[in-house]
Amino acid sequence: QVQLVESGGGLVQAGGSLRLSCAASGRTFSSYGMGWFRQAPGKEREFVATINWSGGNTYYADSLKGRFTISRDNAKNTLYLQMNSLKPEDTAVYYCAADPKNLHSNWYAEYDYWGQGTQVTVSS
Repeated sequence: QVQLVESGGGLVQAGGSLRLSCAASGRTFSSYGMGWFRQAPGKEREFVATINWSGGNTYYADSLKGRFTISRDNAKNTLYLQMNSLKPEDTAVYYCAADPKNLHSNWYAEYDYWGQGTQVTVSS
C-alpha cells in the first residue's frame, strides 16, 4: 500500500508554469506505475499523464503533449508534473495516483491509490 500527498498547486497567470509534486510513503513506490489526473468543476476526471515504474516510459493526453512533463525520482519517492504555458482551461484539482499493476493506463479506474489533490488555478 502507498499513501500519496500532492503539493505545488496555486494561482498562476496564463502563460506561467507550475511544478506539482506527489510524495509517496512506503517502499513500494519504485515498483508502481504512476499517473496524474485532473478534475475541473462540473467535469469528469481527466487523464493527464502516466509514467512506468522506472520512468522510462511516459504517455500523455494528446491535448497536453509538449506543455506538460511527468517524471519521477524513485530515490526520493516523489512524482512530478511540470506544467508550462498554462492556460485558463488547465484550472482544476490535480491528483496523483498509483497503479501497482503498471498498466500504463489513461483510465482512472486502473489506479488503486489516490492523493487528496492540489488546486491549480490559471488566471487570464
